Amino acid sequence: MIFAIAGRELRSLFLSPLAWSILAVVQLIFAYMYLAQIDFFIQVQPRLPLLPGAPGMTEIIAVPLLGNAAMVLLLVVPLITMRLISDERRNQTLSLLLAAPISMRSIVVGKFLGVMTFLLLMILMMPLALLLGGTLDFGVLAAASLGLLLLLASFAALGLFMSSLTAQPTIAAVSTFGVLLLLWILDWAGNNAGSNAGPGNDVLAYLSILRHYEALLKGVFNSADLIYYLLFIVMFLVLTVRRLDAERTQH
Repeated sequence: MIFAIAGRELRSLFLSPLAWSILAVVQLIFAYMYLAQIDFFIQVQPRLPLLPGAPGMTEIIAVPLLGNAAMVLLLVVPLITMRLISDERRNQTLSLLLAAPISMRSIVVGKFLGVMTFLLLMILMMPLALLLGGTLDFGVLAAASLGLLLLLASFAALGLFMSSLTAQPTIAAVSTFGVLLLLWILDWAGNNAGSNAGPGNDVLAYLSILRHYEALLKGVFNSADLIYYLLFIVMFLVLTVRRLDAERTQH
Protein backbone atom coordinates (compact mmCIF):
# COMPACT_ATOMS: atom_id res chain seq x y z
CA MET A 1 0.00 0.00 0.00
CA ILE A 2 2.90 2.36 0.73
CA PHE A 3 4.28 1.93 -2.79
CA ALA A 4 0.81 2.34 -4.30
CA ILE A 5 0.46 5.70 -2.53
CA ALA A 6 4.00 6.66 -3.58
CA GLY A 7 3.19 5.80 -7.20
CA ARG A 8 -0.05 7.79 -7.05
CA GLU A 9 1.81 10.79 -5.63
CA LEU A 10 4.54 10.54 -8.26
CA ARG A 11 1.97 10.37 -11.08
CA SER A 12 0.14 13.41 -9.68
CA LEU A 13 3.41 15.34 -9.63
CA PHE A 14 4.16 14.52 -13.26
CA LEU A 15 0.61 15.57 -14.19
CA SER A 16 1.14 18.97 -12.58
CA PRO A 17 2.26 21.85 -14.84
CA LEU A 18 3.97 23.42 -11.82
CA ALA A 19 6.15 20.33 -11.28
CA TRP A 20 7.16 20.25 -14.95
CA SER A 21 7.97 23.96 -14.87
CA ILE A 22 10.10 23.52 -11.75
CA LEU A 23 11.84 20.52 -13.31
CA ALA A 24 12.70 22.45 -16.48
CA VAL A 25 13.97 25.54 -14.63
CA VAL A 26 16.04 23.50 -12.18
CA GLN A 27 17.67 21.50 -14.99
CA LEU A 28 18.61 24.73 -16.78
CA ILE A 29 20.14 26.12 -13.57
CA PHE A 30 22.05 22.89 -12.91
CA ALA A 31 23.32 22.83 -16.50
CA TYR A 32 24.56 26.42 -16.21
CA MET A 33 26.33 25.72 -12.90
CA TYR A 34 27.87 22.53 -14.31
CA LEU A 35 29.23 24.27 -17.41
CA ALA A 36 30.53 27.18 -15.31
CA GLN A 37 32.49 24.81 -13.05
CA ILE A 38 33.89 22.95 -16.08
CA ASP A 39 35.00 26.26 -17.61
CA PHE A 40 36.72 27.20 -14.33
CA PHE A 41 38.45 23.79 -14.20
CA ILE A 42 39.75 24.22 -17.76
CA GLN A 43 41.18 27.62 -16.83
CA VAL A 44 43.07 26.41 -13.75
CA GLN A 45 44.04 22.95 -15.06
CA PRO A 46 47.44 24.04 -16.50
CA ARG A 47 48.50 25.36 -13.07
CA LEU A 48 47.34 22.34 -11.03
CA PRO A 49 50.47 20.16 -11.60
CA LEU A 50 52.60 22.93 -10.05
CA LEU A 51 50.62 22.94 -6.80
CA PRO A 52 51.43 20.49 -3.97
CA GLY A 53 48.34 18.49 -3.07
CA ALA A 54 46.42 20.13 -5.89
CA PRO A 55 42.63 19.58 -5.91
CA GLY A 56 41.22 17.35 -8.61
CA MET A 57 38.09 17.37 -10.70
CA THR A 58 35.98 16.21 -7.76
CA GLU A 59 36.96 19.15 -5.54
CA ILE A 60 36.78 21.77 -8.31
CA ILE A 61 33.65 20.62 -10.15
CA ALA A 62 31.63 18.08 -8.18
CA VAL A 63 31.76 19.50 -4.65
CA PRO A 64 30.90 23.13 -5.58
CA LEU A 65 28.16 21.86 -7.91
CA LEU A 66 26.52 19.77 -5.18
CA GLY A 67 26.91 22.63 -2.70
CA ASN A 68 25.20 25.09 -5.03
CA ALA A 69 22.52 22.51 -5.86
CA ALA A 70 21.57 22.42 -2.18
CA MET A 71 20.88 26.17 -2.25
CA VAL A 72 18.70 25.82 -5.34
CA LEU A 73 16.76 22.93 -3.81
CA LEU A 74 16.23 24.94 -0.63
CA LEU A 75 14.05 27.21 -2.76
CA VAL A 76 12.50 24.47 -4.90
CA VAL A 77 11.50 21.73 -2.44
CA PRO A 78 8.91 23.88 -0.58
CA LEU A 79 7.15 24.47 -3.91
CA ILE A 80 7.00 20.74 -4.57
CA THR A 81 5.92 19.63 -1.09
CA MET A 82 3.40 22.41 -0.46
CA ARG A 83 0.50 20.52 -2.10
CA LEU A 84 1.12 17.06 -0.66
CA ILE A 85 -1.59 17.25 2.00
CA SER A 86 -2.86 20.83 1.88
CA ASP A 87 -4.28 20.23 -1.60
CA GLU A 88 -6.14 17.18 -0.30
CA ARG A 89 -7.64 19.29 2.47
CA ARG A 90 -8.51 22.19 0.15
CA ASN A 91 -10.18 19.87 -2.38
CA GLN A 92 -12.01 18.09 0.46
CA THR A 93 -10.51 14.72 -0.49
CA LEU A 94 -8.53 14.40 2.73
CA SER A 95 -11.59 13.14 4.60
CA LEU A 96 -11.90 10.30 2.06
CA LEU A 97 -8.25 9.45 2.54
CA LEU A 98 -8.62 9.48 6.32
CA ALA A 99 -11.69 7.24 6.10
CA ALA A 100 -9.88 4.64 3.98
CA PRO A 101 -8.68 1.46 5.75
CA ILE A 102 -5.06 2.59 5.51
CA SER A 103 -2.78 3.44 8.39
CA MET A 104 -1.60 7.04 8.68
CA ARG A 105 1.96 5.78 8.64
CA SER A 106 1.41 4.21 5.21
CA ILE A 107 -0.11 7.42 3.86
CA VAL A 108 2.69 9.65 5.17
CA VAL A 109 5.54 7.34 4.16
CA GLY A 110 3.95 6.77 0.74
CA LYS A 111 3.67 10.50 0.05
CA PHE A 112 7.23 11.01 1.33
CA LEU A 113 8.62 8.29 -0.96
CA GLY A 114 6.67 9.68 -3.91
CA VAL A 115 8.11 13.17 -3.58
CA MET A 116 11.60 11.80 -2.86
CA THR A 117 11.48 9.79 -6.09
CA PHE A 118 10.61 12.95 -8.01
CA LEU A 119 13.47 14.86 -6.34
CA LEU A 120 15.95 12.06 -7.04
CA LEU A 121 14.98 12.04 -10.72
CA MET A 122 15.55 15.80 -10.71
CA ILE A 123 19.15 15.55 -9.48
CA LEU A 124 20.09 12.21 -11.08
CA MET A 125 21.64 13.80 -14.16
CA MET A 126 24.33 15.60 -12.16
CA PRO A 127 26.32 12.61 -10.87
CA LEU A 128 25.84 10.77 -14.18
CA ALA A 129 27.30 13.73 -16.08
CA LEU A 130 30.20 13.95 -13.63
CA LEU A 131 31.04 10.27 -14.09
CA LEU A 132 31.41 10.86 -17.83
CA GLY A 133 33.78 13.77 -17.33
CA GLY A 134 36.92 12.01 -16.13
CA THR A 135 38.57 10.53 -13.05
CA LEU A 136 36.82 11.31 -9.80
CA ASP A 137 37.48 10.76 -6.12
CA PHE A 138 34.62 8.35 -5.49
CA GLY A 139 35.00 8.56 -1.72
CA VAL A 140 34.42 12.33 -1.66
CA LEU A 141 31.72 12.08 -4.33
CA ALA A 142 29.88 9.34 -2.41
CA ALA A 143 29.95 11.33 0.85
CA ALA A 144 28.78 14.52 -0.90
CA SER A 145 26.01 12.66 -2.75
CA LEU A 146 24.88 11.01 0.49
CA GLY A 147 24.82 14.43 2.13
CA LEU A 148 22.64 15.85 -0.66
CA LEU A 149 20.30 12.87 -0.43
CA LEU A 150 19.89 13.27 3.34
CA LEU A 151 19.45 17.02 2.94
CA LEU A 152 16.70 16.50 0.36
CA ALA A 153 14.97 13.95 2.57
CA SER A 154 15.06 16.44 5.46
CA PHE A 155 13.58 19.18 3.26
CA ALA A 156 10.83 16.83 2.06
CA ALA A 157 9.96 15.59 5.58
CA LEU A 158 9.63 19.15 6.89
CA GLY A 159 7.63 20.23 3.83
CA LEU A 160 5.26 17.29 4.28
CA PHE A 161 4.65 18.25 7.89
CA MET A 162 4.02 21.90 7.04
CA SER A 163 1.61 20.83 4.31
CA SER A 164 -0.37 18.83 6.89
CA LEU A 165 -0.98 21.95 8.99
CA THR A 166 -2.88 24.07 6.49
CA ALA A 167 -5.32 23.99 3.58
CA GLN A 168 -3.37 26.69 1.71
CA PRO A 169 -0.37 25.42 -0.34
CA THR A 170 1.14 28.91 -0.44
CA ILE A 171 1.21 29.11 3.35
CA ALA A 172 2.79 25.64 3.49
CA ALA A 173 5.49 26.67 1.01
CA VAL A 174 6.36 29.93 2.78
CA SER A 175 6.40 28.24 6.19
CA THR A 176 8.62 25.43 4.94
CA PHE A 177 11.05 27.85 3.33
CA GLY A 178 11.13 30.02 6.46
CA VAL A 179 11.96 27.11 8.77
CA LEU A 180 14.54 25.68 6.37
CA LEU A 181 16.22 29.06 5.97
CA LEU A 182 16.35 29.47 9.75
CA LEU A 183 17.94 26.04 10.14
CA TRP A 184 20.34 26.88 7.29
CA ILE A 185 21.71 30.03 8.97
CA LEU A 186 21.34 28.88 12.56
CA ASP A 187 25.05 28.66 13.29
CA TRP A 188 25.93 32.09 11.91
CA ALA A 189 25.75 33.53 15.41
CA GLY A 190 28.38 31.04 16.55
CA ASN A 191 30.63 31.83 13.60
CA ASN A 192 30.35 35.58 14.22
CA ALA A 193 31.00 35.19 17.94
CA GLY A 194 34.52 33.92 17.30
CA SER A 195 36.45 33.29 20.52
CA ASN A 196 33.46 34.42 22.63
CA ALA A 197 31.36 31.46 21.43
CA GLY A 198 29.80 29.54 24.29
CA PRO A 199 27.88 26.30 24.80
CA GLY A 200 24.72 27.90 23.42
CA ASN A 201 26.45 28.60 20.12
CA ASP A 202 27.68 25.01 19.99
CA VAL A 203 24.07 23.87 20.27
CA LEU A 204 23.04 26.22 17.46
CA ALA A 205 25.88 24.92 15.33
CA TYR A 206 24.77 21.32 15.88
CA LEU A 207 21.15 22.16 15.01
CA SER A 208 22.22 23.91 11.79
CA ILE A 209 21.26 21.79 8.80
CA LEU A 210 24.07 23.40 6.78
CA ARG A 211 26.89 22.51 9.19
CA HIS A 212 26.31 18.77 8.80
CA TYR A 213 26.08 19.03 5.02
CA GLU A 214 29.34 20.97 4.76
CA ALA A 215 31.19 18.15 6.53
CA LEU A 216 29.87 15.56 4.07
CA LEU A 217 30.73 17.82 1.12
CA LYS A 218 34.37 17.70 2.25
CA GLY A 219 34.27 13.91 2.20
CA VAL A 220 34.22 13.63 5.99
CA PHE A 221 31.76 10.92 7.00
CA ASN A 222 30.73 11.30 10.63
CA SER A 223 28.06 9.15 12.24
CA ALA A 224 26.85 12.24 14.14
CA ASP A 225 25.87 13.88 10.85
CA LEU A 226 24.04 10.76 9.71
CA ILE A 227 22.19 10.49 13.05
CA TYR A 228 21.24 14.18 12.88
CA TYR A 229 19.57 13.81 9.48
CA LEU A 230 17.87 10.52 10.33
CA LEU A 231 16.44 11.98 13.55
CA PHE A 232 15.32 15.09 11.66
CA ILE A 233 13.53 13.04 8.99
CA VAL A 234 11.92 10.60 11.42
CA MET A 235 10.81 13.39 13.77
CA PHE A 236 8.87 15.30 11.11
CA LEU A 237 7.38 12.16 9.59
CA VAL A 238 6.16 11.12 13.05
CA LEU A 239 4.76 14.60 13.66
CA THR A 240 2.88 14.39 10.36
CA VAL A 241 1.45 10.98 11.29
CA ARG A 242 0.31 12.30 14.69
CA ARG A 243 -1.24 15.37 13.06
CA LEU A 244 -3.28 13.26 10.64
CA ASP A 245 -4.17 10.74 13.34
CA ALA A 246 -5.60 13.58 15.44
CA GLU A 247 -7.60 14.78 12.44
CA ARG A 248 -8.91 11.26 11.77
CA THR A 249 -10.00 10.96 15.40
CA GLN A 250 -12.02 14.19 15.08
CA HIS A 251 -13.88 12.69 12.13
